[in-house]
Amino acid sequence: MNMLETVKTRRSVRTFDGNLLTQADQEKLAEYVRTIQNPYEIPVEFVFLDAKANGLSSPVLAGDTMYVAAKVGVQAHAEEAFGYSFEKLVLYAWSLGIGTTWIGGTMKRELFEKAASLKDHEIMPCMSPLGYPAKKMSVRELMMRRGVKADERKPASELFFDRAFSAPLNEEDSTVEQALEMVRYAPSAVNRQPWRVVREGKNYHFYLKHDKGYVSNSTGDLQKVDMGIAICHFMGGVKGVLSISDPGIPAEAGVEYIASVAV
Repeated sequence: MNMLETVKTRRSVRTFDGNLLTQADQEKLAEYVRTIQNPYEIPVEFVFLDAKANGLSSPVLAGDTMYVAAKVGVQAHAEEAFGYSFEKLVLYAWSLGIGTTWIGGTMKRELFEKAASLKDHEIMPCMSPLGYPAKKMSVRELMMRRGVKADERKPASELFFDRAFSAPLNEEDSTVEQALEMVRYAPSAVNRQPWRVVREGKNYHFYLKHDKGYVSNSTGDLQKVDMGIAICHFMGGVKGVLSISDPGIPAEAGVEYIASVAV
């Protein structure tokens, strides 16, 4: 799997052809999730769910027949670990021609939690349909993509910085530059792109620029899930080591340090 190509071509899919995944593809997905790890070393459990058998649906989807959910124990950095692990599955699915879309709220959550046997000490921030994309997007999907400007991304100068948030980064290492470009293409809730990265020597410090529309609740902090996705993309492009040690770089209110990756 060429990760850069997969990241740049992958899109959220909300209109499916209505066909079940082939047995071969289901087996590939089931085998792959058993190999997924994250740098937080926090276990994330995946559950595949038949939509009809469990009465599962979402008003923003069409032709959905199957879902994948994931559960993680409540603990520090659970959301980041969840986002990192779930995105690995999302990218692998796309490499097989299987469409997905991150869903955090547009569904009857209690039905998904019951079907996935969610326990009191676990959270399940998101889930996703799994299916083959239809030949044409529905009008609803086209309108949703237009509404969140799904094909647009912030320029690198607004996301990546050198030693301080006042200095845009001019990355000279082509491998790291490619990894940062994969961060720029990462999916996020309502396409907010909340990640900010500050380079300090060989360390790349990841920060979350909080949006007032998102708060942490009993199902987790979706923007911290987004940060896990961004870190997944970055570490998919470089051989780095993740650590959590705030470097103390001055940041504006609402910007939270998340993690660092040494390359």
